[in-house]
Amino acid sequence: MNRPRSPDDPIPLTLFLSDLHLGRGSAAESAAAERDAVALLRAHEAEVVATGGALYLVGDVFDAFMEYRHLVPKGFVRLQGLLAAWTDRGVPVTYLAGNRDPWHLDYFERELGVRVVQEAVEEEVEGVRAYIAHGDALTAAEPLYTRLRPLLRSPFMARLYRMSLPGDAAFAFARRVGRTVSSGGAVNPAVADDLRAHAARILSETDAGLVVLGHGHRAECTPMPGGTYLNPGYWFADRRYGRLDAGVPTLRRWPEAVAEAEPPAPPGVHDAAPPLR
Repeated sequence: MNRPRSPDDPIPLTLFLSDLHLGRGSAAESAAAERDAVALLRAHEAEVVATGGALYLVGDVFDAFMEYRHLVPKGFVRLQGLLAAWTDRGVPVTYLAGNRDPWHLDYFERELGVRVVQEAVEEEVEGVRAYIAHGDALTAAEPLYTRLRPLLRSPFMARLYRMSLPGDAAFAFARRVGRTVSSGGAVNPAVADDLRAHAARILSETDAGLVVLGHGHRAECTPMPGGTYLNPGYWFADRRYGRLDAGVPTLRRWPEAVAEAEPPAPPGVHDAAPPLR
C-alpha cells in the first residue's frame, strides 16, 4: 500500500493506535479518549503527511460497533472526520477489526477512505516486512471466546443478527453483553504472554521484521530474534501508542510531556527497539 520512494524522499512516520474502546466507561471518559486521540493525530499530522507516512488502528477502536446497511452507531465523529481528512490528503489508514468491533460493512471504506481488514495484514511498512493484527485470534488463554470467534466473525451470523433485531435494540444488546463479559480493561497476563509468544514465533518462522498486535492491553516494544514485537497498549486508559520512523519502532505515551513519569517496564519490555533491517 506504500507508494514507491526515491532515496531523496523524507523518512516516513507510521503511527499505531490500539484499543481505544470508544464507548466504554462513562460518556466523559470516552469523550476524553477520543479528544486525546484526535490531539495526538493532529500533533503528528504535518509530519505524517509531509513524509508519506501511514496510520494503523490495531483493533477495538470502539467498545461495540454494529453497522447496518443504512445506519452506523452515532458518536465519535471528531475522530472519524479526522480520519477522512487524512485519507483525503493521501495518508493510508488501515483499521484492523478487533473482537469488540468486527461487524463492519462498507461505511469506513466508502465514506472515510479507511481500509478495513478483518484478520491480519502482512506487508511492507516503510521498508520493513510487518505482520499486523488485533491479536484476538492468536491467544488460547480465552477458551470460550476462541470457540465462539468463528461464529461471531461469520458474515451469515452478522446478517442474521441484523435481520432479527432493529438497530437500537441490536446495538444495546451487543453493548450489554460486551460489558457483562468484559474484564474492564484489566491486563490478563496469560493473554499478554500468549501474544508475545506468538509474536516471537512469527518473527522466527517468517520474514517479518516487525509484529504489531493489540488486544492484550499491555504496552511493550520488545526486541526479539528476527525483529521487534510492538503492542501499542490500551489507549482508553493508558494513552500509549507506537511509532515507526527511521526504521526504529518505539512506544510512546501521550502527551509526550509525561513520558518520563511512567513506571518501570517489566523485564524484557522496552520503549524503543534497535533499528529494523
